Amino acid sequence: MGFANQLVRCLPVWPVYLLGALPGPWLFYLGLTGGLGVEPIKALEHEYGELALQLLILTLAISPLRRLLGLNLLKFRRAIGLLCFFYVLCHLLVWLVLDVQILGQILTDIAKRPYITIGMGAFVLMLPLALTSNNLSVRKLGRTWSRLHRLTYAAAVLGAVHFVMLAKGFQIEPLIYLGLVLFLLALRVPYSRWLRLPSGTPVSGRS
Repeated sequence: MGFANQLVRCLPVWPVYLLGALPGPWLFYLGLTGGLGVEPIKALEHEYGELALQLLILTLAISPLRRLLGLNLLKFRRAIGLLCFFYVLCHLLVWLVLDVQILGQILTDIAKRPYITIGMGAFVLMLPLALTSNNLSVRKLGRTWSRLHRLTYAAAVLGAVHFVMLAKGFQIEPLIYLGLVLFLLALRVPYSRWLRLPSGTPVSGRS
């Protein structure tokens, strides 16, 4: 991975923001011009939400890629995380402004529809992450910053469950996303724990 890491070091971060944000206005344009089918608002919600989940999974994959393969993409993690929040916000705004529109109905849906409650929970968890994704917050919060940003794990699970619950009938794609999230979180469990029985006794029987 030496050559790949050298290439990554040479690449600036700003193209990630630019290229990552381009699908946002493009999808909105498609919705306005009939390019998203007969239900453009629902399609736009889905596209923004799926993009957000894909970027969230990519964010979760950065640390395992570094640890297991030696590929260091850490310099892009903040950009990918902020792009993820951007698409979550787009997903939410389409639902609020273009789909439901009525405040009372919005509050009722959040309270009574579990998949919406879970989705809003994921958004609430991601909000402080986006607000503290800057160098000033890193300096001010110190070690607390790292602990705070572990909320990403819970947000990823909630986002994937939200997608699974949105699916009509049995669909494999949402389950794949959920499986990827759980797999990437499992990789964060220290290797030593996998070698121990539930009682805490090492598999080998040695102390």
